[in-house]
Amino acid sequence: MLKYENIGIVFQEVPDEVTLAINITNCPCRCPGCHSPYLWQDTGTPLTEETLTQLLGKVSGDITCICFMGGDADPAEVSRLAAFLKSNYPQYKTGWYSGRTSISSLIDKSMFNYIKIGPYIRHLGPLNNPRTNQRMYKQNETGNFDDITYRFWKK
Repeated sequence: MLKYENIGIVFQEVPDEVTLAINITNCPCRCPGCHSPYLWQDTGTPLTEETLTQLLGKVSGDITCICFMGGDADPAEVSRLAAFLKSNYPQYKTGWYSGRTSISSLIDKSMFNYIKIGPYIRHLGPLNNPRTNQRMYKQNETGNFDDITYRFWKK
């Protein structure tokens, strides 16, 4: 079961979207230099369909996207919850931030508009550093994913 510690409405995590970021706990990646090491612990509130419905009821007019920030301990559940959102809240785009180097085979990529992969590696920096190992992908109209990482880089 996934649990989350907190949420936030954010503007930089997904390009061109006002995003409800759901910070999922029990992160197995434990990247050195992680900006959110409190998410390594197995704490928080269960993230269920009912919880998502309640959260969306509070922010429905304020967002365009819902992003799961983590969930690598149970990618099948992340995928299942994304399918619930696509089915019940099709007006929202969905995203997933994974700290893994590749997309889990347990993920149905068609349930996501955006997927970010890659652990944080301090000397390579985060998404806004052109040297980063992390990659952000956006699903295009044919169902394939395009690398849009460059959108985070300042010109």
